Amino acid sequence: MKAHVITLLLCLASALCFGQDSLLVEQLLKKGAARASGTSLTLFYAHQLEGTPYVAATLEVNPEERLVVNLREMDCTTFVENVVALTLTTRQGSLTYKDFCLNLTRIRYRGGRLDGYASRNHYFSQWIRSNEGLGIVRELSEPASLFTARQTLSLSYMSSHPSAYPMLKGDAEAQRLIRRYEQECSGETVSYIPKALLNGKREGDLASIQDGDILAIVTSKPGLDIGHVGFAQWGSDGRLHLLNASQLHKKVVLEPMTLYEYLSKHPTMLGVRVIRLL
Repeated sequence: MKAHVITLLLCLASALCFGQDSLLVEQLLKKGAARASGTSLTLFYAHQLEGTPYVAATLEVNPEERLVVNLREMDCTTFVENVVALTLTTRQGSLTYKDFCLNLTRIRYRGGRLDGYASRNHYFSQWIRSNEGLGIVRELSEPASLFTARQTLSLSYMSSHPSAYPMLKGDAEAQRLIRRYEQECSGETVSYIPKALLNGKREGDLASIQDGDILAIVTSKPGLDIGHVGFAQWGSDGRLHLLNASQLHKKVVLEPMTLYEYLSKHPTMLGVRVIRLL
């Protein structure tokens, strides 16, 4: 327990020293605390970040793993993490950058503990599992008439392509741990909504998806589980849309296409897993 606290304080200190985003974080937290009653807190923060440039690999900037805070540019996963960390901090009644960093550490790392590169939840299935264990989220699997598809996890991409990850390729111990963590998840079967069932309006079974739910898009690419993530938002057209850090639009955007149209344009995208913040 003592070692865990020391590790957390050290990673927090590194984030605070590199804390050029601290002012932005605290400005956002003040806005969130003053938002209109009844507003979805998750969607509120997601829209506050709308227009932020899409940039890949924003966490790969240090020779050793540290907590990176960057709200000026983000990819799909760091967008989701920043929004969730802001939401948790506001729900705790806090307005401080320090508490934001603590929450970001909790959700980004395995079991909430930063312990080297391999401890990051690199696969989104690991992210879900870790944050369910911490009581932060739960994954939906009902109604059964909607979650009709099954994915058996078979994670291997990182351990098979270590040279694609600058912080991994020269670290034999990190590679060993990554493979171990891949094997821990592999073989697990999860339920998801196939894209054919997403071509509907906000009625019937689809009504179980709420604004602000995290949508994890299941991929058929070998060795991977999830190809993209974002937030659910019901549009004025009565259809489900994806609010995401978009590589296509090069920024955080509410996708103009419906979620069904978006998935239909990508053959490797099979459907969505739905994760709700508790």
